Amino acid sequence: MLVSPGLHLFCKPVLLIFEYFRILSTYGKNEFKTQDPEKELVLMSLVSVIIPCYNEEKHITNLLGALKNQTYSIKNIEIIIADGNSTDDTVKKIELFKKNSPNIKIMILQNEKRIIPSALNLAIQASQGDYIIRMDAHSLPNYDYIERCVSHLEDGNAENVGGLWLIQPASDNLISKSIAYAASHPLGVGDAKYRYSEEKAYVETVPYGAFKKDLFNKIGLFDENLLANEDYEFNTRIQKIGGRILFDPKIKTKYIARENLRTLWKQYFNYGFWKFKMLQKYPETIRWRQASPPLFVISIIMGSIIAVFIRIFRIVLFFELLIYFGLLILSSIKIVKKEKDLGLFIGIPLAILTMHFAWGLGFLSSFFGLIIQKK
Repeated sequence: MLVSPGLHLFCKPVLLIFEYFRILSTYGKNEFKTQDPEKELVLMSLVSVIIPCYNEEKHITNLLGALKNQTYSIKNIEIIIADGNSTDDTVKKIELFKKNSPNIKIMILQNEKRIIPSALNLAIQASQGDYIIRMDAHSLPNYDYIERCVSHLEDGNAENVGGLWLIQPASDNLISKSIAYAASHPLGVGDAKYRYSEEKAYVETVPYGAFKKDLFNKIGLFDENLLANEDYEFNTRIQKIGGRILFDPKIKTKYIARENLRTLWKQYFNYGFWKFKMLQKYPETIRWRQASPPLFVISIIMGSIIAVFIRIFRIVLFFELLIYFGLLILSSIKIVKKEKDLGLFIGIPLAILTMHFAWGLGFLSSFFGLIIQKK
């Protein structure tokens, strides 16, 4: 059937209007795979990833590769590395990565103070992003790490966002594997949910952290008087102004644990030492998991001294140690069954013991140092 030109001209705009409303009615349904417009706006925001770094030639390239492969657009990511004058090939490896990945914005700053808080502050001050995401050179963020962090921040869910640490051994030997298991076990780390929990929750602290940049204008930068625990202190300031810290286990990061007991001891001694310094500013923030190691260590030291003179204390000390080592062994059973490695019956208790005693002695060292200083 022939249609007159006049009728054709009339029908065409009507059909176009009909098609417009058809498309509008199906927007957001499964047949359309486009991004939500608001989410597209989020992805356009510039993110600054800040990384304190010193002698990380073994790990830095892996971290940069993980950041390169994020679902968040690489065009909207800048990476700022504050290097504490590394003496190995860390800087060379960063420069080589930059050369091979010209589409990634990477900036290297010299951290002359060679401490973590100053590295973070230098990077924040040099950043151009709307969002600041801290990473560690020992870490490997999951492919959607940045996207999930930014989504929470954009939605106003929290002032600081972090996720689950998936702790990995530094090598395949028994001690390295034992340290990795100990560092993610409740007996080793208490109620630090970011090391083992699968439930989203508002918490007191998260690893690393993701923030809106204007937060630093409100509460200041990281405290450079703290060589460790600077993140916990910063999170305390967030909560002081009514801010929230969100733990989301869907935000995942692999973390490479310490390789041997010597470096584990040094790490946890520093944690304990600087935790006491932080508690001098905010004594109300102390928790049972932080008080338990120094109390346990001092009970062993004092019990051993008194037991020399009073027999009953020998029995008390014996049962205290028997219960403690019994708990250490019991904590290993499930892991030993899973891994089918009897050596973990020795390795895991040894790693947890190292963590407890190093943390406790570091805390007590800082405490008695303050008393001596006041005298």
